[in-house]
Amino acid sequence: MIEIGRVCIKTAGRDAAKKCVIIDILDNKFVLIDGETRRRKCNILHLEPLKDVIKIKKNASHDEVKKEFGKLGLKSRETKPKQKTEKPKKRRKTSEQLREQKEEKKKLGGMFGLKKKEAKKDEIEKEKGSSLEEKAGLIEEKKEGDKKGVRQNLESPLKKESNKSSKQIKK
Repeated sequence: MIEIGRVCIKTAGRDAAKKCVIIDILDNKFVLIDGETRRRKCNILHLEPLKDVIKIKKNASHDEVKKEFGKLGLKSRETKPKQKTEKPKKRRKTSEQLREQKEEKKKLGGMFGLKKKEAKKDEIEKEKGSSLEEKAGLIEEKKEGDKKGVRQNLESPLKKESNKSSKQIKK
């Protein structure tokens, strides 16, 4: 039933419900097809054979398949060959161009490098001088009073609240 030139309908995939012809038998499961579908390898289980058989040779070109399909009154897929374009060849830079490029990088690096160094210095100074008290905004109290006074100020509101709550519980 599966033979070269057999017209089939594709039952699965993107080209489903389109007619094709078997061009080559690759092995016991796969064949090469062409026609309304794309020219490609296809599983035999995805094809529904028809009664029609076209006389074509093994591995016939798309043009030959197109002519035979035209005789049966069927349209075949229009393929357009891609235009061949050459990739531009990469040319090596001369030693003068490399020197110029390095000088430009140094100039730009010098401009941006100063800002980076200044920013790093500022961050380091902030980290050295920063403490939990500074982060909490208690630095002004620390400068005015000694360390014990600041601790007493911080602890006193907590003690007052705890004393109030303990008195309320006793009553």
